[in-house]
Amino acid sequence: MDIVGIIFILYLTFLIGVGYKTMKFNKSQEDYLLAGRKLGPWVTAFSERASGESAWLLLALPGAAISVGLGEAWTVIGITAGIIASWYLIAERLRIETEKYDALTIPEYLHRKYQDNSNVIRLFSAVIIAFFFTFYVSAQFHASGKVINSLFGLSPVSGITIGAAVIISYTLMGGFFAVAWTDLLQGILMIGTLVILPLAGFLELQGSEYTLSDDLLQIGESNASFTMGRGGLAAVSVILGGLSWGLGYLGQPHLVIRYMAIRNPIEVKKARTIAILWALPGITGAFLIGLVALNYFGPEYFNYFDVEQAMPLLAVELLPPVFAGLLISGAVAAMMSTADSQLLVSTSAITEDFIHQYLGKNMSNKALVRLSRFTIVILGLFSFGIAILSELQEKNIFGVVSYAWSGLGSAFGPALLLSLWWPGTTRRGIVAGLLTGFLTTIIWANTELKLIVTERLVSFVFAFLMVVIVSHMDKDKT
Repeated sequence: MDIVGIIFILYLTFLIGVGYKTMKFNKSQEDYLLAGRKLGPWVTAFSERASGESAWLLLALPGAAISVGLGEAWTVIGITAGIIASWYLIAERLRIETEKYDALTIPEYLHRKYQDNSNVIRLFSAVIIAFFFTFYVSAQFHASGKVINSLFGLSPVSGITIGAAVIISYTLMGGFFAVAWTDLLQGILMIGTLVILPLAGFLELQGSEYTLSDDLLQIGESNASFTMGRGGLAAVSVILGGLSWGLGYLGQPHLVIRYMAIRNPIEVKKARTIAILWALPGITGAFLIGLVALNYFGPEYFNYFDVEQAMPLLAVELLPPVFAGLLISGAVAAMMSTADSQLLVSTSAITEDFIHQYLGKNMSNKALVRLSRFTIVILGLFSFGIAILSELQEKNIFGVVSYAWSGLGSAFGPALLLSLWWPGTTRRGIVAGLLTGFLTTIIWANTELKLIVTERLVSFVFAFLMVVIVSHMDKDKT
């Protein structure tokens, strides 16, 4: 085994060790799900960024840059704008509001604020979160299989199994404490990967006889165009499709829960600055990794190799083994930091919002923590099964993440945004928004309509309008 593999194994061992060490801090459900609301700004910011930019950023976005070309630049702009908007529009207000209503989860906050005696908000929220996060976590497991395959030559199925086992293990043991503190390290590794690797690539390619534009044109003229060679409304659709990624940041439960866990609202401003300074070079770097890999290996190379393995392939080629090992660990960090957060949020939806609150099961804190751990295992196994199926069906990570991102962002984004900023929002409006975002994503993503305009945009806009319309109708009745 070479040094790259050794570093990778040591990193995985470290993660499991953190999970074991943080078990003792989980004395209550609040500890397990929110780290007792004791996180500082640095941990909060890096945890939000590491969780927000999953395997899709280090594997799928570089792959999309290779496959699509310059048109994917709109995704970079959309993501960056979405991160900034979320920290300014959601973070501070949500931290204040969730403490005011003593809420541990987003569904619980919406339930208490709108006095939902029917418990419909909790029920629908739990279903939406559990459904889409199962797909989202599966994408992270699938990505781990790709990295381990490129690193060790093991089959993707074996890689998926190893990645899933590690993620489930340390999340099971350590809860949000383990997730947040491992995210700090993972966020550092990720930003290192996203900055160092494209710089190393540009230095290596100086004096190359082939330019990036030559390579893009060789794949197709559309790849050298910021509108994918389209004009008129089709060009507008390309631009809006990329920018629409930003909308999801306003309502991703595994991200906004970070805002709830920070020590106090005052520290949100510092955390916000850190997160934005991470995002600006990080998101751009992922896009550039794809373009550098295309120029370095040449277009023909990716006729035989998966474009979503560009990052680890490039790292092994360009960097000394020690650095390559660290940066590839950073790729796995991206998957793990997202998957662990999503497992926890899904678990909180089922145990806290559905079993504890909706079904009214009175349980001790110790019993709730035990139930949460059991739920993590069950959800992890479901996601593992979907990841295996995705690999066998040769589905790409980008598509699965887009589907889950749309469903979660469209369901919760408009509801959260309007609940925090518009006093006219009503309980029925929230319910209508949740259902519209959920159902529109499923319908739109599974029909030819998605070829016209992405479900990420349509579902969010429809859900936003439904919250407003139904809330106005409620006001008219009163």
